[in-house]
Amino acid sequence: MQPQDLENRALHAITRRHFFEQCGVGLGKTALTALFAGDSLFGSPTNGPALEKLHVAPKAKNVIYLFMAGGPSQFELWEPKPDLQKLNGQPIPPSWMEGKRFAFMESFAKDPPRLLGVNRTFKRYGQSGAWVSECLPHTAGVVDDLAFVQSVHTENFNHAPAKVMMNTGTPIFGHPSMGSWISYGIGSESKDLPGFVVLQSGRRGPRGGALNWSSGFLPTAHQGVPFRSGGDPILNMSSPPGFRPAQQQATIDAILDLNQMRLRQVGDPEISTRISAYEMAHRMQASGPELIDFSTEPEATLEMYGAEPRAKSFANNCILARRLVERGVRFVQLYHTDWDHHGGAGADLDKGLDKVCLEVDRPIAALIRDLKRRGLLDETLVVWGGEFGRTPMGEVRDTVGRNHHIDAFTMWFAGGGTKPGQTIGKTDEIGFSPVEDVVHVHDVQATILHLLGIDHTRLTFKFRGRDARLTDVGGKVIAKLLG
Repeated sequence: MQPQDLENRALHAITRRHFFEQCGVGLGKTALTALFAGDSLFGSPTNGPALEKLHVAPKAKNVIYLFMAGGPSQFELWEPKPDLQKLNGQPIPPSWMEGKRFAFMESFAKDPPRLLGVNRTFKRYGQSGAWVSECLPHTAGVVDDLAFVQSVHTENFNHAPAKVMMNTGTPIFGHPSMGSWISYGIGSESKDLPGFVVLQSGRRGPRGGALNWSSGFLPTAHQGVPFRSGGDPILNMSSPPGFRPAQQQATIDAILDLNQMRLRQVGDPEISTRISAYEMAHRMQASGPELIDFSTEPEATLEMYGAEPRAKSFANNCILARRLVERGVRFVQLYHTDWDHHGGAGADLDKGLDKVCLEVDRPIAALIRDLKRRGLLDETLVVWGGEFGRTPMGEVRDTVGRNHHIDAFTMWFAGGGTKPGQTIGKTDEIGFSPVEDVVHVHDVQATILHLLGIDHTRLTFKFRGRDARLTDVGGKVIAKLLG
């Protein structure tokens, strides 16, 4: 399109808008009215829910996924292994290592890998008698609301592809994340906020970055939207100083007309996404500031979470997650980094692990209690876990840590139709491999979809000549997890 053509179309759009304004009806206002009424005036089928009805009766309405980026050690947190303690310092039998690969093989090649015991105290808690270490005293207080799965395994031992695998069902970059699949399948109950929101805390973002919450080949209306817990929830959401509301409305109306003309010309559904994004941003200018205004939260609630208004913290993000699901957001994912404990400064299994546990333990327990007392836990599925676990062998660096381990690690689930107070799965005597109720990452994904009323084999999207899905060609629902 030539610049002169664009200028003429803009002038035409603005002229049309002024005509409608003289009649008392602005196109932008008409669109907003329709959207607030629940009907998308400019909607495309690809932007709304793909499923006309749910496949099974849903037990959950929303998901809060607490993603511990880096690979938390199941040995220091959830799984006491007496035999591992007895064998501390002994070389692992070579037969156990045959055919296995690890992230830093050179650290094992220097010296035969030796088993590493745990320097932590464990106790049983609650009526369920779940084992929890001294690292997580607050979480220990809510174990009867949790269901542990200690036999999860995955396929890639490097951080970025393993995170992408956990989120998209494949280590191949460019596929839709679970939150995007859910948004695409069943939409969201919120009209003023995105259906899929991402919150981040820790020293840096998770490896893989936006690939973890991308919409991939699904319409971009379903991608995850990163929010902040202080300032504007989204950067550049506020109008510039001196930019009056009337000016903004005129700009929105003109852009709306231009997008509509282009949509009629080419029929590209992504233009509908662009229109929806403008309208959503406009509504969020009103809803966003209220969302992150913690002044309405009782002091006792802030104290329970350990939250501080305007702070950038996991605690604040947990409160924000609760507020988001209260407002109908379908999928909220919290990433907290610094769980990669190979050994070395800040990455050891002593002070390094203590620090990151201190950052998440109290807020997580508070979130479970807060959802429960508000009557939200029954309909909100809370998921905890990382991209993989850690090896039973030590890794010698400046200090001793543990390498990445994909064969067995622990996740837990709460609320949303899960059966609490149980531990599913079992690993061998040193925690190297699962020996009972083996669970694949695709099984986790299939179960989350099932709890939301979706059959994971039937939520598909035609891509490159095949019906692609979150769980690829695998996945089965974890029946024991269901309440």
